Amino acid sequence: MTLIKWDDSFSVKVAEIDKQHQKLISMINELNDAMKQGKGNDVLGKIINELINYTVFHFSTEEKYFDQFGYPGKASHKNEHAAFVKKVSEFKDKFEKAEVGLSIEVMNFLKDWLKNHIKVTDMKYSQFFNEHGLK
Repeated sequence: MTLIKWDDSFSVKVAEIDKQHQKLISMINELNDAMKQGKGNDVLGKIINELINYTVFHFSTEEKYFDQFGYPGKASHKNEHAAFVKKVSEFKDKFEKAEVGLSIEVMNFLKDWLKNHIKVTDMKYSQFFNEHGLK
């Protein structure tokens, strides 16, 4: 079962960023499927690492445009990115030390954070980026 389904309500009207958001959603769905299928920690760990690495790549894309265009909301947006990376990295460390397992709570956190971040926080830059020629 799909945890998050992409639809137009997620679109920030910037093709490059929409494509990256679709990839993040796909990765979270892949992680959720692997967890529900009882895949081993080695498989789950690999997917978690890929998700973290891709998230950092995606955030750097957004932040590059914040700096390039002088986006006024960049400080608080960058803080949200940093807090998310910190929280997921802490989870990954605990997962690798077998202190926590992948759970419905973790998946719900990832789902809720991503949906809220795209539909609320990222939507704030959509028009700004479009006005600066990014589509």
